[in-house]
Amino acid sequence: MRILLLSDIHANYAALEAVIKDAGAFEQVWCLGDVVGYGPDPNECINHLLEFDLTCLAGNHDLGVTGKAALWDFTQDAREAIFWTRHALTTFNLDWLRSLPATALSAGHGITLVHASPRDPVWEYIMTEETAVKNLDMFDTPVCLNGHTHFPAIFRKPWDGLKVLEEHLPVNSPIQFHPYDRVFINPGSVGQPRDEDPRAAYALIDLDQMTLTHHRVLYDVTATQAKMKAEKFPSRLTRRLRFGQ
Repeated sequence: MRILLLSDIHANYAALEAVIKDAGAFEQVWCLGDVVGYGPDPNECINHLLEFDLTCLAGNHDLGVTGKAALWDFTQDAREAIFWTRHALTTFNLDWLRSLPATALSAGHGITLVHASPRDPVWEYIMTEETAVKNLDMFDTPVCLNGHTHFPAIFRKPWDGLKVLEEHLPVNSPIQFHPYDRVFINPGSVGQPRDEDPRAAYALIDLDQMTLTHHRVLYDVTATQAKMKAEKFPSRLTRRLRFGQ
């Protein structure tokens, strides 16, 4: 079985469409949250995701839009996008966002899904070895898939090692899941990359081979930017898409 792993779509339909086309055949979609926020296509992204066999978590921006997260925890630009999104969403899609779980979720197969971290499923950024170490005892599977940072990354504690090590997440090269290791893997962001690579990021999981393969794909950034400009989104949110920052 092949799983399409997505995170941090952020209402960027052009990026989501490019990812789905590039991914080819898959049976399920696992989304690690932040379907909306920052971008101009919240309804289009939700509607498209609901066409698939979908497991989806709530991210902090999803919670901000539904009123479940305090707006003072967001930047001014993010708050403006959240207010816009609240008015743009259909009632059905807003109710769907409200239904998403904001906790860590077992996906079976020795895999835990979380938006941010097992210790703080909504807000904590796993960007350092130190933070990864502090989260190791917060889940009980070999693999934890997390998003939120918008940076592709691996933090691994080998079964025969004492330290958690940060590793490079290669593109188009399968990573093997080892049942005795403990590992965090972040597939990066579909719609708001922050690693200075503007291409949409995603991963494919092969549950038969127990591998994960990271991918990047070009999408029509200018189309998304044009929509954002038409809706008068903050200019910084519009500009940063071009540079993956």
